[in-house]
Amino acid sequence: MADQDIENAVAQAMEEAPPRNFRETVDLAINLRDIDLDDPSNRIDESIVLPSGTGQETSIVVFAEGETALRAEDVADDVLDSDDLEDLGDDDDQAKDLAEETDFFIAEQALMQDIGRYLGTVLGPRGKMPTPLGPDEDVVETVNRMKNTVQVRSRDRRTFHTRVGAEDMSADEIADNIDVIVRRMTADLEKGPQNIDRIFVKTTMGPAKEVPI
Repeated sequence: MADQDIENAVAQAMEEAPPRNFRETVDLAINLRDIDLDDPSNRIDESIVLPSGTGQETSIVVFAEGETALRAEDVADDVLDSDDLEDLGDDDDQAKDLAEETDFFIAEQALMQDIGRYLGTVLGPRGKMPTPLGPDEDVVETVNRMKNTVQVRSRDRRTFHTRVGAEDMSADEIADNIDVIVRRMTADLEKGPQNIDRIFVKTTMGPAKEVPI
């Protein structure tokens, strides 16, 4: 259960957002301080499962073969095998399009070396190298979990953003998502909450409201 002050900030941001003719996302803006982000080891780069879900469709592509590929077809947006992987390696534009259109990639461990060979230069810089799927892991369970996952990534910027929900979710659901993200970040940062300057929540086009930390 998130702090009531977080829920109040979310409720205020949603109430003050002007009506739009599209379904807005709810986003979190995070400002860091007293941290050297030129040092890659200090950067935030986390895949975080949101307890209330993202409120949005999440595009997931699985690299797999055999039975795993068959099972993945029921839950993933696309399933690609080793032949598809080689084709992508020969078509840089197609590989870039796939990377831009896909939120997360999952791959059987046996294919990870080939993915690095054929797609490493495309997926690596975008922070989209696949999550390895071990032989004992259930691809359906993994895909469903990642549908509720967001990537929180600062790169070298002190201010960065992540999705925490959608406007038709309740304030307490979104507050729970924010609480999980803030807890994970404070655990990762060298000085914990002292490295967080301010956090704001807003709908896509609405006003920003500060989240107490």
